[in-house]
Amino acid sequence: MAGNANTSRHEKAEAWEKVKGMPKAMMEKVMNICVMTKEIAQDDPRKVIHSLKVGLSISLVSLFYFYQPLYENFGLSAMWAVMTVVVVFEFTVGATLGKGLNRTLATLTAGALGVGAHYLASLAGETAEPILIGFFVFLQAAIVSFIRFFPKMKARYDYGLLIFILTFSLISVSGFRDDEVLEMAHKRLSTIVIGGTACVMISIFVCPVWAGEELHYSIALNLDNLAHSLQEFINKHLKASEEGDSNKDNKSFMEGYKSVLNSKSSEDSLANFARWEPGHGKFKFRHPWDQYLKIGALSRQCAYRIEALINGHLNSPHIQGSSEIVGTIEEACIEMSVESSKALKELGLSIKNMMRLPSSNNHISESKAASKRLKALLQSSLKEQDTDLLSLIPAGTAASLLIDIVDCIQEIADSVNNLAALADFEDGDKSPKPPSSQSQALHCECAEPVPKIDSIV
Repeated sequence: MAGNANTSRHEKAEAWEKVKGMPKAMMEKVMNICVMTKEIAQDDPRKVIHSLKVGLSISLVSLFYFYQPLYENFGLSAMWAVMTVVVVFEFTVGATLGKGLNRTLATLTAGALGVGAHYLASLAGETAEPILIGFFVFLQAAIVSFIRFFPKMKARYDYGLLIFILTFSLISVSGFRDDEVLEMAHKRLSTIVIGGTACVMISIFVCPVWAGEELHYSIALNLDNLAHSLQEFINKHLKASEEGDSNKDNKSFMEGYKSVLNSKSSEDSLANFARWEPGHGKFKFRHPWDQYLKIGALSRQCAYRIEALINGHLNSPHIQGSSEIVGTIEEACIEMSVESSKALKELGLSIKNMMRLPSSNNHISESKAASKRLKALLQSSLKEQDTDLLSLIPAGTAASLLIDIVDCIQEIADSVNNLAALADFEDGDKSPKPPSSQSQALHCECAEPVPKIDSIV
């Protein structure tokens, strides 16, 4: 009994300590939320501006309820304007335009077809009317749902197809009990157009965030990250060669190429949104956004090769430079890495400033020349009978990967040149002015912010 009493007192004491600690724990959570809020706002102030823009849009369309003459005209249908702002307003102009146009066109088309379906069903008499309406709803829902599986429709019109199903079903089914189906469709379309227009106008004219510009800087930043990873690999390699030890602290230059590997979904979303945007700045209405996706795909291929190069080098034992052939191979690899890194930086600058920089071709030519010399050296080394093949394997593997990287960079350069021709890049080889400070915030969903490039040096 005494033991049970002691256990009970101990449990009560623990419970009391938890109760006393609750205010402190709550304060810590509140402080953590405040710190996180501050970090997000400082990291990308555009998020704060976007939040204010959404609040402004909802306040404007709420006037349908607050202002009596407007409420008398639209009644409860005014709520569709508020709902439109909530679901349509996105971070970028392209995403907002895409959703707004999808919602408006889908409502217009589905509303007209819903009224037509209601009219046809009413001609069949009271007995057959609900059967026909149910058949029409089933038919359109099945067909439109199947269309959503088409890749291009899924990418650009999926939201509009969903709204089409919803609007057609609401208009045709509710019209069975309400004779004023035409007025109902008109009010809904009007309020959706008003809400969508408010979103688009505020998104474009109040601190706009262009998806095309985000994609443009994202592709340029990816090339700079690849160049940075190669440059850091050179530094680590030289340090390991001099100290005779492989440096395992490789997180600093892994982040660069890993961010490129994870960029596909973001680039695809931005390209889809950019196609909805009007011409702005240096970006014309029919800007070649597909070419950016090609450059992004090639950048990821290059990133995979860099990953294999870095992991293969760091996971293999370092070969001391006693062999003259190994030392010569390493020197050629370093030269290829240096020139490739410079070429990637120049290509990134070319995209960022929309200017042709012929110096990138010079760096690619130098790296290809080093690649040819390296191939000749490897072939001659294999023919010599006294060559220690085991000592050549690590250096030869790195050399082979670097040769592939050089070829991949050549493909990237060709794609950048095609982009320059399609987008009318300016000619020039002068050093650009230092870029203005841009915030970086990566997102990965469609509606989330995408980082702008800080600088490409």
